[in-house]
Amino acid sequence: MSFNSYDDQQEMSEINMTPLVDVMLVLLIIFIITVPVITHSVKVDLPQASQQPTEVKPDVVTLTVQRDGSLMWNDEALTFENLELRLQAVAQQEKQPELRIQGDKAVEYEKVVQVMAAAQRSGVEKLGFMTEPQNTP
Repeated sequence: MSFNSYDDQQEMSEINMTPLVDVMLVLLIIFIITVPVITHSVKVDLPQASQQPTEVKPDVVTLTVQRDGSLMWNDEALTFENLELRLQAVAQQEKQPELRIQGDKAVEYEKVVQVMAAAQRSGVEKLGFMTEPQNTP
């Protein structure tokens, strides 16, 4: 009993299209995935820089509040009366330096608050506090 509709001697005249369709679908999927990855850019010949860009470090002013309440402006003695004048001069600069307050741990907190208030009144925008890093075992 034979299930084939054609004779064994007769050659098969049809081409099996399933493998061809499978290959075409795989190629289509690969094409769809890779097209968005390809970026279209305009070719421009840029000039070469003659120097490496210099890293500009921001200016820093260290204001130290010592144990007895006296002030040091970058290692220079300063009175509270002259503090606001210096802070106003700093605030008026086009590129304001960062004001770093370095308060002794034994100083009265009131003195540090007075310095902070003077900086705020003068218009200083960049303010930071300096501390000693904690020793970790």
